[in-house]
Amino acid sequence: MSIFSRLTDIINSNITTILDRAEDPAKIIRLIIQEMEDTLVEVRSGAARNIADRKEVERKLTRLIDAQAEWERRAEVALSKDREDLAKGALLEKAKLVEAVAMMREDLEHIEEALQRGDEDIAKLQAKLAEAKLKQKGMATRHDSAASSLKVRQTLYDGRVDDALSRFEQMEKKLDEAEGRVEAFDVGQRKTLAQEIIELEVEDSIDAEMAALKARLAKKNVAKKG
Repeated sequence: MSIFSRLTDIINSNITTILDRAEDPAKIIRLIIQEMEDTLVEVRSGAARNIADRKEVERKLTRLIDAQAEWERRAEVALSKDREDLAKGALLEKAKLVEAVAMMREDLEHIEEALQRGDEDIAKLQAKLAEAKLKQKGMATRHDSAASSLKVRQTLYDGRVDDALSRFEQMEKKLDEAEGRVEAFDVGQRKTLAQEIIELEVEDSIDAEMAALKARLAKKNVAKKG
């Protein structure tokens, strides 16, 4: 997956905007950095070729200039020997070399311009790459911070829930124990059906005995009065 189609796209790119629109910013920033690093290798390789070309052109230019001086020297020698025909021939060769030197200087100028553009592109690309890596570092830092905060919160939350549940269980246990003690007091205190019926029979017997006692006392009182 290519994010940029050419070097100018990288240099003119707005990394923040690209990341804001991305569904997976972490993946996109990795792709951006990889593409920038690959492009940087290509640009540096191009600069290395231009440097090699410049050295070759400079060597050729030096040889042409030397040859030009040599033909001029030969023309002087020919004139010193009154051989104008040879002197003209030598100057003609020199003229050819002058033209070749001019063309070579023009080539060298183009190479220098390409090297200058390459240096500027490398500088801009390195700055853009540094920006992208800074973005990636910031994203990683925010991710780690968020993960750490989430872990701390989860730990605190889980601990609080456990504590609350533990306290609730302890409270329930205490309530169970209190209710148990209350129920223990009631053990044996509740009357069964048979007990209640027996108590009713006893009450009837006592009432009958009470009535008989009253009757006897009444008879005794009557006898005393009579």
